[in-house]
Amino acid sequence: MLKKIIGKIAGMMLGISISAHVFAEALVEDFQTWANVTGQGSFAPVNPDLKKFRWWLEGQGRFGNDSSVVSQGIVRPGIGYSLNDKTSVWLGYAWVPTGHPFALAQPFNEDRIWQQLLWADNFSFGRITTRSRFEQRFFDHHAPGHHDVAHRFRQLIKLNVPLRFLSPQWSYVIQDELFINLTNTDRGISNGFDQNRFFTGLAYRINPVAVVEVGYMNLYFNRPHSIRPDQLLHIIGVNLLMNFQ
Repeated sequence: MLKKIIGKIAGMMLGISISAHVFAEALVEDFQTWANVTGQGSFAPVNPDLKKFRWWLEGQGRFGNDSSVVSQGIVRPGIGYSLNDKTSVWLGYAWVPTGHPFALAQPFNEDRIWQQLLWADNFSFGRITTRSRFEQRFFDHHAPGHHDVAHRFRQLIKLNVPLRFLSPQWSYVIQDELFINLTNTDRGISNGFDQNRFFTGLAYRINPVAVVEVGYMNLYFNRPHSIRPDQLLHIIGVNLLMNFQ
């Protein structure tokens, strides 16, 4: 009886060990640093009749392979319209040059058309922001299997909680963004869960226009296993956000 119990326990331990080894082989981790500058504002200074029309300009640099190389950049302009003081709709373009470790082989460029609905409101406990974004992604000839257009949906929810015991300028930030692929493509993108980004950190209001956020992001990429392993990224994020009303 004891030998059977010991045998079962040994079998379970061996199974757990094999599963952990397989999972470790199927997951690639990396430490990265991401820097983001985003500005938005109204066209009212140009023409008061355009006060409900808005502009968006964003630039990002992402450094991978233990933050040793430039892995990806983003330039993302857009035009929006304020439906009211809480809600706005947007249309824009993004240019995304991509290298290793995001690119499997040689670097490539990605062009995106994007549409989004942005909503934010203040509550007694803090400020909630949600962003629903659709993307149409085009890959250049350097990306293998580049013929199809990839459609993707992204949903972000963000909470800023004022830290009044420190000072009115400080707040705690927590957010999550889920990415869902809406199509299959011939470059290996599969319909369904694509990635999830969880961010937490501190925000400091420099002045009425600018806020800087510094924190940690955990990013999980769901990769097609026939092409490459899944990726888990540990990211130090630095964001400068400017709102010119």
